[in-house]
Amino acid sequence: MGLDELLRGLWRWRWRLALAGLGLYALLAAIVWSWPRSYVAGLVVAPAETTGIATSALLTPAPFLQPSLLDQRPGGNFAVYLAALRAPEAARALVQETPILAHLTERRAGPPLGPLRRWLGLRIEADLDDVMAFLERNLAATPSLASVTWTVEVVARDRALALLVLERVHAAAEARVRETLADLAARRIAALEARLRVEPDLFVRQTLHELLAQQQRAALVVAADEAAAARLVSMPAVELRPSVPNRPLLLALLAIAVGMLVALTGAALLLLRGPAAPPPRDWGPPAPGRREPALVRTMGGDGAC
Repeated sequence: MGLDELLRGLWRWRWRLALAGLGLYALLAAIVWSWPRSYVAGLVVAPAETTGIATSALLTPAPFLQPSLLDQRPGGNFAVYLAALRAPEAARALVQETPILAHLTERRAGPPLGPLRRWLGLRIEADLDDVMAFLERNLAATPSLASVTWTVEVVARDRALALLVLERVHAAAEARVRETLADLAARRIAALEARLRVEPDLFVRQTLHELLAQQQRAALVVAADEAAAARLVSMPAVELRPSVPNRPLLLALLAIAVGMLVALTGAALLLLRGPAAPPPRDWGPPAPGRREPALVRTMGGDGAC
């Protein structure tokens, strides 16, 4: 079947294809419109790396050994903060300080998969693994293209829960970084004090005193500063109306996808049917006023030459 025949076949079926597309689009649009929507809670943070408290800065002997300025990946304490947002410690903090387990259990027990889980005897109660999976799916940290800030967002169906989860996750990640830095400074201070108690050389003791003062300063800054890894640029806030999923965008994309699907399905059916059979040839006597072909005129009335 040629392209011209295929296009003519699609044009002949245009009303059938339009009705089928409208029916399919109405069904899928009803599913999209009835899908539960979620709230988005977000905050904006910036890396709080300084020479006084950054572990990478304390370990690096010279500035030229720092990563390249062209490297835009997060580093130092801020990289630890981003990793701690989805760590098991953050999930445990959510279990202890938020009603997220009850929320996830209610969602697992609800339709459409809740009755199926009960019928199959599957687990309904949520646990720590479900909370970690929730963080993996619904927490996003996005860097800004215009500055060094990052946007941390949490998506949840309950508005109050979305804001609460965002606040607790941020606090847990910041506490993890602060705890790591404080423990590191404490161990260094203990090691330097132990060395000073047995070191007789005056020049070595002077160097040890300088190192001890540096570590004591780091411990003091970690204990006093409110932001050890991520400094808040915008306080946690949640939107007033749910915005996920984006219904207008989904309906527009759905219209394009349904149109393409219906057109391809019609073309496939036409190709499976094959080319239409040509109309039968009429060998009867010519109609009045119709001119006979030259071959017939050369033959006699009985068809003999």
